[in-house]
Parts: sequence; structure tokens; C-alpha cells
Amino acid sequence: MASAWVCIRFLGGSKAIAEEAVRAAVSAYRTRLREYSGMGHLKLWYSRIDEEAVLGALSAHPHSRKRAEKYFSQARRHTNLQVLDKMTAIVDDRRRIIEDRPLIVRETRTTDGRPILEGLELLLRSYLPTLNLDRRRLLEQYQIVDVARKVVGVGSVGTACWVVFMHGRTDDDPLFLQVKEAQPSVLETHGGLKCRAESEGRRVVEGQRLIQGAPDIFLGWGQVGRFQLYVRQLRDMKGGIDFNPATADVGMVPDYCALCGWALALAHARSGDASAITGYVGTSEALDDALSKFARAYSDQTERDYDLLVKAARARRVPVARAKTQK
Repeated sequence: MASAWVCIRFLGGSKAIAEEAVRAAVSAYRTRLREYSGMGHLKLWYSRIDEEAVLGALSAHPHSRKRAEKYFSQARRHTNLQVLDKMTAIVDDRRRIIEDRPLIVRETRTTDGRPILEGLELLLRSYLPTLNLDRRRLLEQYQIVDVARKVVGVGSVGTACWVVFMHGRTDDDPLFLQVKEAQPSVLETHGGLKCRAESEGRRVVEGQRLIQGAPDIFLGWGQVGRFQLYVRQLRDMKGGIDFNPATADVGMVPDYCALCGWALALAHARSGDASAITGYVGTSEALDDALSKFARAYSDQTERDYDLLVKAARARRVPVARAKTQK
């Protein structure tokens, strides 16, 4: 809910649209949870939010439905071949990952000082057994070509992340894996709940497998020295709406947020007790009211934090790395 309000503010939308987006998400969450709480365990387990279901949910909103069809089409093109053209180039007759400092940097050693290939061998040795046999056999047919360190998204800033470029029999059979550092859950750090898995990477992977309807086939975990890691494909038909302030359609964000609320409801129903959660959130708009107030306050705090960071950067109290301008 906080992300929805921050998003609308970033896109230049009004407070009315921000509140509409938050309420759309909470309302969808409550409504879908009630549906899931009445299902049997197997029916719930096999429930999916696929393309047909999304378009059906948007049938009363023609504009959003048309945009959704466009995004589905784009997602189908987000394959490893697209990444191959975007992230690699021919260097000395061989394909290599293109450096884009400070966002993508080729390094010869891992963060803890190991040679990068040695670190990859250790990772694969611990990662492969976490995959099902059929997927392990599939991955074993690929060879490592190159590896580079990559800056990750806001939620993982400061953690280690690498992109591993592999290929099969031919150059047009690429595979890109993303290796990310897994850190302790905030519930463990601040809530006193201990991780029951033997590693944080396993905790992340098991959580994703539990809540996602169709998790990545290469999703697994491993460890290199002190780093607990998890692995997934860099891009596997992923897509999303346009969040560029210059071109985004702010009016469709509430419909998008409603879909997010639906996805969260399914994740919670699969991993928790749908009936208990439904009883807690109730049928009134009390939760909608509370989360709307929270999201607005969170957005205000985010803006204050950002202003302080900009002032600190201008005063050179914090170092700033700037990406190259694309021409």
C-alpha cells in the first residue's frame, strides 16, 4: 500500500488517485481472500492468476484491459534472447557481458576475495542439489561464458548480486542466471523469529516456491564462504506497467493495484490460513481506512528522507556514483 502511494506521487498523480489505488488493492485483497477461504486445499493450491483471469478481471475497464494485453505481449518477448542482444557484445570473437559502470561491472574476484571462477564453482556445487533432477540435468548442459556484478533494485541495495551468462550447444541458446545475496529476514532481525532453514538462501527460495503460482524453474540456493545466496533466471517472460513519469498512464494504476492485491491474497492464502486472515480483515472498510492513512504517512516520510539524501549528496557527506548518460 505504501508503494502504491509513493508510486502515484512519483508519477505526479493526485492524492485522490493515490487513495483510490490503495483502496483498490485492499478491497481486492479482502474480496479474494474470502473466496480462497471457502476453497478446499487442493483447489486453492491449483488456483492461478493467469492471463485469462487478469483480462477477465479487467473486463469492466476496457482501457486497462487493452493496456494489459499490450504488457502480456511485451512479457512474452522478454526472453533470454532479448537479454543476449541487450547485455552482451562480441569481444575478441566471443560474446561478453557489456560493462555499464557503475551498474554492471566485470570483476575478477568475488566480494570476499576469491577468484570469480572459483566462487562460481563453489556456488554451483552447493546450488545444483537444490534443483529437481530434471532441471539439474537441463542446467548441466550449459557452460559458463561470463559473469559480472550488477547493481540491484531498491529493496536489495547494498547486497551482492551477479549475472552469470551461459550458453548451450549454440550461441543462440543463452541462459542468464542472477545470483543474489540473501540476508536475514526483518522478522528475525526485529521480531525475534528464528529462521528454521539452514540458510537464508533456502528460506527465500522456499518462501517464493510456496507463494508463487509458477516459480522459476532454476530457482535454488547455494553458499560461497560467508555469502548465503539464491539463484534464479535474470529474465523469464517478466513484465509490468510503465512507470516512466513522462509516459505513464496514472489513471490505470488503481486497476493495477487491485491486481496486486489479488496476487497478495493468493500468496497469503497458499502460505497461511485464509479463513483466519479473512476473519481478521473483516468485511468493513476499516482496514482500507487504516492502510490508506499509513500509506500516505509513509509516502510523506519517504519524500522527507529523499530530500535529506539529496542535501547530503550536494554537501558531499555521502559519495554518489552516477551512471553514464545514454545517447
